[in-house]
Amino acid sequence: MELLTAKEMGHADKLAIEGGVAGAVLMENAGRSVADEVSLRFPDATTVAILCGPGNNGGDGFVAARQLLERGYFVRLGFDGDPSKLPADAAAMAARYTGAVHPLEPVLFDGADVIVDGLFGAGLARPIEGKFAVLIDAANASGIPIIAIDVPSGVDGSTGLILGTAIRALSSVTFFRFKPGHFLMPGHLHCGELHLADIGIPDEVLETVKPALYANEPGLWLDRYPWPTVLGHKYLRGHAVVASGPADATGAARLAARSALRAGAGLVTVASPRNALAVNAAQLTAVMLREADGPQGLAALLADTRKNAFLIGPGHGVDEDTRQMVLTALQAEPAVVLDADALTSFAENPEELFDAIRARKAPVVMTPHAGEFARLFGDVPGASKVDRTRTAASRSGATVVLKGPDTVIAAPDGRAAIDTNGTPWLATAGSGDAMAGMVLAMLAQGLGGFDAGCIAVWMHGQAAKLFGPGLIAEDLPELIPEVLEELEEYGSDG
Repeated sequence: MELLTAKEMGHADKLAIEGGVAGAVLMENAGRSVADEVSLRFPDATTVAILCGPGNNGGDGFVAARQLLERGYFVRLGFDGDPSKLPADAAAMAARYTGAVHPLEPVLFDGADVIVDGLFGAGLARPIEGKFAVLIDAANASGIPIIAIDVPSGVDGSTGLILGTAIRALSSVTFFRFKPGHFLMPGHLHCGELHLADIGIPDEVLETVKPALYANEPGLWLDRYPWPTVLGHKYLRGHAVVASGPADATGAARLAARSALRAGAGLVTVASPRNALAVNAAQLTAVMLREADGPQGLAALLADTRKNAFLIGPGHGVDEDTRQMVLTALQAEPAVVLDADALTSFAENPEELFDAIRARKAPVVMTPHAGEFARLFGDVPGASKVDRTRTAASRSGATVVLKGPDTVIAAPDGRAAIDTNGTPWLATAGSGDAMAGMVLAMLAQGLGGFDAGCIAVWMHGQAAKLFGPGLIAEDLPELIPEVLEELEEYGSDG
C-alpha cells in the first residue's frame, strides 16, 4: 500500500544493499521481471526492441535483453555511449550482454513486435528533449506495444507530471512498491496495466524510510472499519445530520442522507429550512426530518450532542446564510463534512473558515473538486496534486479530499493516499453528494477524518465499478450493500 517517491525508492535500495542484498542481485531480479512480462504477454513474438538509457534503468534493460535472448527472442538493443561508463551495477550487466548494441534511433522499431522502454526511470529530473524526445515520439507513433521499466520514460515517478514527452505503455513493471506517478494524472494515462515485482528488497526497510503516502486500498484501513457487533444498536452507530437546501434544491441533501444511512450511520436526519419541510417530508422514509431554519435553528438542533456528525454544502447555496450555518456547526460538537457550496461560500475569506476549523477538536473533512479547491485555497504551491492537497490540509486543519480521476486524501498531519479505483462513470451529477454522505457515515461511526475520507472514496469508486455504464448518482447508495459484502469477504480472506 505504501507509495514511494523516487527519493524514497533510492533510500530503500540503499538500505537493502547495506543490509546485504547486492545491488547486482536487485538489478538482475528487476530485469528478469521485465523479461517475464514480455514472455507472458507476447509468447509468440519474435523481435523485441529494447531501449536502454544512461542510468540504472538502462541496466535493467540490459538484463531483460540477456534474459530474452536466452528465451529465444531476437533482441535489437539500442544504447548510446560507452556501456562501461554506466553506474557500476548497470555497467556490469551491460558487460554480460552478448548481443549487438545499436544506436538509439527509430530504425530499431522496424519489424519489432514489442518495445521495452528502459530509457529513464522514476527519478527523471528534467524534461526530455532532442534525440530522446524524437525516439519516444517515434515509439508511440509506431503502434508497437511498449513495456515500460519502472515508469514510462518522461513520467515523473513522484508527481505524475509529463516532462516534455512520455512513452505510452501497454504495461509498466515496477519494483518493491508503486510510485505516486503510477496513479497521479496525467502520468497514470501513460502507464497502462501496472505490475509490481518483488526484487528482493526486504519490507523492513520501510521502518526507516517511513513513507507517509499510500494507495487507498482496504488494507490501509480495514482493521479500523466500524463493523456492526452482535451487541450493537443504532445509537452506537452515530446520528448523522445533513443540511438541506431551500425548497427548490433539496435533492442533493436527501441523496447524501440516503448514502449515509446505507453506509452504516445508525440514524440520519435531514435538517431542513421551514420552506422545504413539505418537499423533504414527501421524499423521506427511514431518514428523519427536523426543522433547522437558519443558523439559530441549526444551533438548537446540534445542541443535542447525540447528533455527532454533520454535513453541509450539497444544494445549500453560495450565500451568507450558508457561511453562518457552517460557522455555527463548527462551534458545535459534531464532526463536520464541508462540501460544495459550504466551501465556495468562504472563497472571499477562507482564513475565517480555517480559523474556525483549527479552534475545534472534532474532525472536519472537506470534499472539494478542483474548481472549489482553487476558489478556497488559491494557487497552492506544490509539484504534485499530493503536495497541494497536503498543503491545503495543513493550512486549513481539515482532512482534504481533492476529488478527480486521481482523488487524493490528505490529513493535516501529512498522511496522504491516492485513490486507485476511480472510474469515468462517476462523472455524473450528484456523485459527489453521495460520496459526502459516505464520509458523513464514517465520521458518525467514530472514525477520524483521514480514515473516513479514505473509506468513503474507496466505497464510492467500488460502487460505481459494480454498476458500470449508465450509472446515475441515485444508484450509488443502493450499491453500498454489495460493496460492504465485498469488503467483508476481503477481510475474511486475510
